Amino acid sequence: MCLAIPARVEQLTADNGAIVNLGGVRKEISLALVEDVAVGDYVIVHVGYALQKLDEEEALRTLELFAEFSAMDASPT
Repeated sequence: MCLAIPARVEQLTADNGAIVNLGGVRKEISLALVEDVAVGDYVIVHVGYALQKLDEEEALRTLELFAEFSAMDASPT
């Protein structure tokens, strides 16, 4: 199973890259597949590449769902 995760762009870097925040982890990714990304935008990230921009409301809703799944997985059965 593959998973693409919403991440907030914190910094633009040389060579069409960016530093994003993935749940508190900062990671450098490529922006080669998307256009017009700015600091503060949310992007969907998969294997180090931004696949598309995502509006903030949708990104936050998706991140909340991931947090709920994680909490369910951590609870005793």
